[in-house]
Amino acid sequence: MAEWLPVRQSRTHELVLESVEEQVLAGELKAGDRLPPERELAQALGVSRSALREALRVMETIGVLVATAGRGPDAGARIVQNPDDALGRLLRLHVALGSYSLEDVLEARVTLERSSFEAAARFADEEQLAEAARLLERMREPDLSITEFNDLDTRFHVYIARVSGNDLISTLTSAVREAVRTLILKAEEATGEDWPATARALDEQHTELLRLIRAGEGARAADLVEQHIRGFHGTLVEVGGPADSGSRAAQRS
Repeated sequence: MAEWLPVRQSRTHELVLESVEEQVLAGELKAGDRLPPERELAQALGVSRSALREALRVMETIGVLVATAGRGPDAGARIVQNPDDALGRLLRLHVALGSYSLEDVLEARVTLERSSFEAAARFADEEQLAEAARLLERMREPDLSITEFNDLDTRFHVYIARVSGNDLISTLTSAVREAVRTLILKAEEATGEDWPATARALDEQHTELLRLIRAGEGARAADLVEQHIRGFHGTLVEVGGPADSGSRAAQRS
């Protein structure tokens, strides 16, 4: 059982985070475990309840804790494993702020997805790939909006990463793809009347990618997904998106 000790008072909420991190690293806390009630935990740590709440909010933001208000067995704070949404949100903000250029994100996507598509050709089974095929079928539905297409496109790429057998690559792929989802959507919307032809071309590439995975041709799938990514994403880099002007200029100045 986790042992809670008082923490120092400077930067209190950060010290609370350190205390929780120490418990996780020591194996005293793991996914699914509940933290003590707020009043009890604040007293054990020797901190104010406001400082404790601030620390808990940070933990919710980074995807390692979920807090449920009210009373009953489901109330309170619980340690969870939910890194995908948190990393995606964080990376999206840093891309928007210019911390990473679109070129950096492009190359990261290429590296991650080459790896995941090649691995999926080795490890994914037919049941898993049938779900990927269903995503593609939905992308071909008539009158599908560009936003819905973009969402399914994102889900397809993230799903292939998920069935590649590497959870970390799956999480990173999800974060990187989520970081540029809005930019890719804007590029798709900007095609105007050319969108139906663009959607067909993207569908043809998706269909061939899935065929190569099913055939176990991982190297060819990796080459094609790189070509696929350097399409719309490459266009964003060439044009220079809203997040692109900051970091490269800063690096070269």
